[in-house]
Amino acid sequence: MKRFAGVIVVCALAVVLGITVLHGATPPEQIKTVNGVIEGATLPSGIRVFRGIPFAAPPVGDLRWKAPQPVKNWTGVRSATQFGQNCMQRPIYGNMGFRGPGMGEDCLYLNVWTGAKSASEKRPVLVYFFGGGLMAGDGSEPRYDGESMAQKGIVSVTISYRLTVFGFMAHPELTEEAPYHASGNYGFLDQNAALKWVQANIAAFGGDPNRVTVAGQSAGSRSTSIQLISPLSKNLLAGAILESGSVVSANDPPTLAQAEKQGLQFMAAAGASSLKELRAMPADKLLALTAQREDSRFGPVADNYVLPTGSLVDYIAAGKAAHVPILEGANSQEQSYLTVLGDNPVTPEGFAATVKKLYGPDADRVLAAYPPVQTTDQVMDTAMMMGSENPMGYNMWLLGEGFRKASGKPVYRYLYSRPRKRFLGAANQLPGQAGGVVTDATAAAKRPPDRGAAHSAEIEYALGNLATNTRFAWEPADYKLSALMEEYFANFIKTGDPNGSSAPKWPAYTPGDNFQIMHFDVDSSAGPDAGRPRYIMFDQINHKK
Repeated sequence: MKRFAGVIVVCALAVVLGITVLHGATPPEQIKTVNGVIEGATLPSGIRVFRGIPFAAPPVGDLRWKAPQPVKNWTGVRSATQFGQNCMQRPIYGNMGFRGPGMGEDCLYLNVWTGAKSASEKRPVLVYFFGGGLMAGDGSEPRYDGESMAQKGIVSVTISYRLTVFGFMAHPELTEEAPYHASGNYGFLDQNAALKWVQANIAAFGGDPNRVTVAGQSAGSRSTSIQLISPLSKNLLAGAILESGSVVSANDPPTLAQAEKQGLQFMAAAGASSLKELRAMPADKLLALTAQREDSRFGPVADNYVLPTGSLVDYIAAGKAAHVPILEGANSQEQSYLTVLGDNPVTPEGFAATVKKLYGPDADRVLAAYPPVQTTDQVMDTAMMMGSENPMGYNMWLLGEGFRKASGKPVYRYLYSRPRKRFLGAANQLPGQAGGVVTDATAAAKRPPDRGAAHSAEIEYALGNLATNTRFAWEPADYKLSALMEEYFANFIKTGDPNGSSAPKWPAYTPGDNFQIMHFDVDSSAGPDAGRPRYIMFDQINHKK
């Protein structure tokens, strides 16, 4: 009788915990993290997803503008079936398709997709940082969804991090109160906290903490470059994927003193006389102020804590950054030809005037480095090429060259050139530069058709999420390209090498392979890096070599 009663107790406990005891099954939706048990959901594909997992304490009240603090442990089972709030931001890129319950400062949550059935599988891990200029975006956006990558055998993670004034404002009072004697860079510290959470927890999801690849696009790519360089994160990574964004450029980030001056100006504009008053202000009031001031775009700070002071190029060259394989590249239309030409006409004379304005005494050298322009189409294509190669292509090349030479690890480079297909939005809508849909009849009427791959166009392709974006009329060729890109990316996440399957060989970017890159389009193949001579030229111009 006692034995029978014991069975009843065990079964009752199993019911309370949501554990299936029949047929020897395990509770696939429940995971024990270091802070407590969470319960997610199983998708029709068999992939388990855990949404809205806290990786840091809510940065509210006195924790506004502080480094992320530890999560408080919980008892019982915490639901992980809904995305968390997106961080405070204005809709500057239109409707970006967030899937959470709304916006707020309590936003430090991450999401995990896994196909692993047990903690012993040790699958490779992808941690993806969203883009949006450090002013917008969220880890819940469908284009970053981790289900497809999880089906490739990868544990996929997306995170949210603080943005705009909440994520990057420096101030003398903040520097004084911080134990590490710096301020700003809170969004990057959030990313570091998420990476530490992955180290502590991802094994429970079947992931391998020793095989974590960090990736991102645009601001997410800049963030990735910062984590590669930062002494706080560089040892947490096994590889990195960077899409159209690098903190390494002709100009290093502002110093802490410069950033603190910007913070003082913002405080004065907000009408606050102390940090205490500024922390007490409603978040929406501070957010609204960022729309009214030219000095309200905040970004990376060379604080000598998250980021070193001095030349980042020299820092990488000295071998002080992470020594890991890198996959990186840019798109063929990072800027449109109109953005480059400005008010100048779309003529050979207008293009020459543009180059003269941009490069002054070096204009003739720059013009000679590009194909001659005689027709309107040639002007548009070459202006687009120039706008994509400098600064974006150059920045990506500069980062890759530094890591290639200093780390001894391979760098794989690409150029993505597939234009998006027909936009299915309304006549008064157009795609946002960093994703989303902008509703603006005037802007839609003025926007020319894409002549190349716009900034952010590759994301859904690379992550296997074309079907989540119903705003474009995708064709079979798009799905074929997506399958190829996702295969390369998945291979890289698994091994540090995009090769290893039936896909065309992608050589590492080395002199021995004549500095080949992968050209992604309807027909993809490796070939020469036509931009390399121009990147070298821009480097010489920037450093007056």
